[in-house]
Amino acid sequence: MPFSDYRTALVTGANTGMGAAVTEMFTKRGLTVYGVARNADKLAEVADRTGMIPLPVDITDTAALAEAVGGLEIDILVNNAGVSATGNILDAEEASVDAMVDVNLRAVLHLCRILLPGMVERDLGHVVNISSIAGLYNFYGHTAYHATKAAVHQISRQLRNDCIGKRIRVTEICPGRVETEIFGRNLGGTPEAMQEAWETFYEGYESITTKDIADTIEFAIDAPGHVNLGLIEVLPTFQVPGGLDFIRRND
Repeated sequence: MPFSDYRTALVTGANTGMGAAVTEMFTKRGLTVYGVARNADKLAEVADRTGMIPLPVDITDTAALAEAVGGLEIDILVNNAGVSATGNILDAEEASVDAMVDVNLRAVLHLCRILLPGMVERDLGHVVNISSIAGLYNFYGHTAYHATKAAVHQISRQLRNDCIGKRIRVTEICPGRVETEIFGRNLGGTPEAMQEAWETFYEGYESITTKDIADTIEFAIDAPGHVNLGLIEVLPTFQVPGGLDFIRRND
């Protein structure tokens, strides 16, 4: 089902990182793209560069989200927006847990609820969910983040059941470490924090880039209509999910 079969796309978190890269790729492929994000200024910058139609809305506000996208005919939905936090559940703040559930999980469900019926009616559509290796493998990180990404993994599988018999494809993109702003935002989002994050997590590493993710999505969508690429793990060559800790106590 090549891009010529599709007319429109909606990308969440389109103002930066993977969302901006995917938006740019889609517009180059001739799609009308609607970009959703809270930050209207950054969204406008991407819109000016790509021709994307900006929809500045907080995806955690379900009523506002439904009003913004409910009347659109969307052929490709990319659930990309996500938030994370440092630490783990032992020192988690209520607001950070709620934010991860609301952005990473609840908004994904509602966007599928709002837009998938139209795809089913038209017998055409593709849902791309950005999850994380944190949803498939356990390692040290924020428990709520791991939990929400594991849920996105299951949603991606379940959507194909919901749409069985229709020409609806669902692809889960499961990245390892990608060069985005997420670590810098976790450290406070200041220029100093962004520099610290770069030096700590990216400098000297061969990380995945946002273009790599956009290229992977392009490959999945460009596959023939009878082919559904359900789960694609995208990791740096030098990053592996592995290891098993076993703590010995002497008390």
